[in-house]
Amino acid sequence: MIDLSKSQNDLDLSYLKELSGDSPDFMLEMLDTLELQIPQYMAELRAALDAQNWTAVSNFAHKIKPTFFYVGREDLRDCMQLIERNAKELKEIDTLPNLANEVFDEMKQLFNQVDKAKEQLKQRI
Repeated sequence: MIDLSKSQNDLDLSYLKELSGDSPDFMLEMLDTLELQIPQYMAELRAALDAQNWTAVSNFAHKIKPTFFYVGREDLRDCMQLIERNAKELKEIDTLPNLANEVFDEMKQLFNQVDKAKEQLKQRI
């Protein structure tokens, strides 16, 4: 479900631009928050998956998914939405670890994209 074209391109920060009034300071703050929160949320999601606690899996996926939308990674958001829904409905739960692993595997690339976006924003300050 990961869109390789989104993985290889710069992040689409249009939502953050609109939200912030195109303030580089605000966008940098949001990206810093993303870099702090996502690893924690992903660790919580992994622990819930390992414990097969489907309610917690659904809740953590719900908590994570909007963050990906803020940086134009709808592909990651859609994976989280599928994980959330299937865990909540106890549907195709055997596929959830693989879906989550796709997202976990993409985190290094996402953080590279975030770092690049932050450098570009810092040049505007």
